[in-house]
Amino acid sequence: MADHAYMKRAGDRDDSFKTFVWNPQTKQFLGRTGSSWFKIGVFYIIFYACLAGFFAIMMAVFYQTLDTNHLPKYTPGDGGSLLKNPAMGFRPLPRAENVESTLIWYKNGDNDDIKHWVDQLNSFIEPYEGTSKITSGQHVTSCSEDKLPEQRKVCRLRTSGSPDKCQKAESWGYNRESPCILLKLNKMIKWGAEVYETLEELPENMPQSLKDHIKSSMELNGGKIPKMIWVSCEGENPADQEYIGPIRYSPWNGFPAYYFPYMHTPGYLPPIVAVQFDQPMSNVLINIECRAWAKNIVHDRQNRLGLVHFELLKD
Repeated sequence: MADHAYMKRAGDRDDSFKTFVWNPQTKQFLGRTGSSWFKIGVFYIIFYACLAGFFAIMMAVFYQTLDTNHLPKYTPGDGGSLLKNPAMGFRPLPRAENVESTLIWYKNGDNDDIKHWVDQLNSFIEPYEGTSKITSGQHVTSCSEDKLPEQRKVCRLRTSGSPDKCQKAESWGYNRESPCILLKLNKMIKWGAEVYETLEELPENMPQSLKDHIKSSMELNGGKIPKMIWVSCEGENPADQEYIGPIRYSPWNGFPAYYFPYMHTPGYLPPIVAVQFDQPMSNVLINIECRAWAKNIVHDRQNRLGLVHFELLKD
């Protein structure tokens, strides 16, 4: 008796579901008549069409605010100090586990320890090697102080002229106790350098060694100061200056001004300066600060503007 009642209830549920799907008496499908389905279908078609149209209008308005050259809305001179002053970067960077560190620490003569720093520099220089092999092209051109790049073109980079130890074949000097650091200015769209044109314009706090170099470079440039963003590296403290040893720069003692401004042009690579530290003191932590010099570069240690700090330790 109980089984018969259970089967009857199951049959009633099946009949109810079939009736819900299609009711032959009321001509309803899933609880709605044909005219009801037609009305709700038309409603949702109109609703989603309006929604898609509104989205398309908003996107069209949004794209009207964008630069066709993919330049940002705010560029140097439009905002605060962070938009007016370039920052500097350096390579090689510390290992991933010490990502916040600025310490370049290696064991002299330990090839396994040196490998990280050499690989970092090799990877960083790869794009520059590719650019240097290009002898012609629509977007690459030779530049000089008197020959600035045309619109939508980039200057061919000079990578030759490095000191003997500042190159891949010499492991960037790390196996010769003369490590090399590569410096660059971070990309800032539309930022151009205001270079020093007379000796009187050189700031008082500029290192004397750099002032002497600028004076000597004038003799090779027809008595005029080359249009450069000059670079200087020094020990931060008197003890650091004592232990740092001789320093050499290549291929220039700074960044040629004709590489700027950066305009988001395809193929652009910022110029680099190789800084070679000849025989820095071993087993001593040396604090080093490198600065870029131009009339419109402000040095700010707190925000790392116009300069870069790192430490060098050679065991």
